[in-house]
Amino acid sequence: MTQVGRISFGNLYPTTLGFDEIFRHLERTLEQPVSQSFPPHNIIKLDDNKYVVELAVAGFSKEDIDITIEDNQLIITGNKITSEETVTYLHKGIGTRSFTKTIRVLDTIEVRGAEFKDGILRVGLENIIPDHKKPRKVEISGELTFEQPQLLTE
Repeated sequence: MTQVGRISFGNLYPTTLGFDEIFRHLERTLEQPVSQSFPPHNIIKLDDNKYVVELAVAGFSKEDIDITIEDNQLIITGNKITSEETVTYLHKGIGTRSFTKTIRVLDTIEVRGAEFKDGILRVGLENIIPDHKKPRKVEISGELTFEQPQLLTE
């Protein structure tokens, strides 16, 4: 396999304070082999805080799929429970191999539910931003003063 070109976001690090982890994640994502793209998925933005992740999981049942959120990662696994097949396939094009789909999410993302219909798994996500992290106006005063921190003594 030949590598066409490596995308690097390193030149953006000095101008984007705090976003370096996002760029590193994009670089890792672009370097992933195509085999990790199964099953195909969509990420839909409904509004500023609500999203839906869709996975095409034809051939799986909802009992074959597990959804967890852990360490800022949405992890969706599928393990097709196979029994002794009595069917002889002339062609088998519907993928039913086991998979793990991992999607990094912010620590403020909460899973709001999931549905499975017509071979599509839909997971609803919502970004719940605490009040202290919401944008706020900073007033400019005449001087900048800091209180000296009080040390606790026993």
